[in-house]
Amino acid sequence: MNPQAQPGFAAAATYDPAVALEFFKSAGKPAAIGEGEKIFAENERAIPLVRRNKMYLLLKGEVGLVSGGRSIGRVRPGEIFGEMALISHAPRSATIQAEVASILYVLSAHQFEIIRNENPALGQKLLTYFVTVMAERLTFANRTIAVLRR
Repeated sequence: MNPQAQPGFAAAATYDPAVALEFFKSAGKPAAIGEGEKIFAENERAIPLVRRNKMYLLLKGEVGLVSGGRSIGRVRPGEIFGEMALISHAPRSATIQAEVASILYVLSAHQFEIIRNENPALGQKLLTYFVTVMAERLTFANRTIAVLRR
């Protein structure tokens, strides 16, 4: 989900899809996903040598986010998703499924670390974006909770 679409986005931490694309192209792999195909499931964990944590950059199409059986958002082209589990090693916080046939770049945790080591400036830009996204998601969640408590 793009933090720029959320109210209160800090202009100083703007997201540049070209930077993300450069990062993903440097080590990621493109993948075609069919309509209705699940990319990963809520609460799914990485399993060493079997299922590695990955993050994704959506190039074309649209994917939906579902948590607790409810739709919680959409990812559109140019946006990154799956970064929370890759960075924190926590279970996936939502199920992600292609709403339409989609094309995305896939980057494993291992590939992410290699690129961060080879190009620290680019890695820092992407990490700054991750922090911004997570902060915006937390702000949105806090606002939602406050409204529900009223």
